[in-house]
Amino acid sequence: MYFITVEKDFDAAHCLRGYHGKCENLHGHRFVIRVTIKTTRLDDIGLAYDFTVLKQYLGDILSRFDHTNLNELPAFTEINPSSENIALIVHDEMKNKLTKTPVALESVEVWESPTSHVTYRPD
Repeated sequence: MYFITVEKDFDAAHCLRGYHGKCENLHGHRFVIRVTIKTTRLDDIGLAYDFTVLKQYLGDILSRFDHTNLNELPAFTEINPSSENIALIVHDEMKNKLTKTPVALESVEVWESPTSHVTYRPD
């Protein structure tokens, strides 16, 4: 099995509605997003998947989050812009982009600090 991972970051503010602590206040992060795909096959030139294409897909997804208040985006009007929910949204959108490819989406990681992150892997 081959695992291919790309990483991109974005800067954004958010606050967690219903949270009792410092994170209920508006604050910012440099979010780092890692997407990992998997496959058992290589193409005719020995690649599992093109890093450039995967990075472009991730960039397309994240571009609307960069330098925003996440709470003000339509994706987060009903749910908190938590790292967990960011991971789920990125996962679902990336899975859609990879539908007709020979790879499967393995996981999405969202780092909100160098020491705190979430990994989402669907069952």
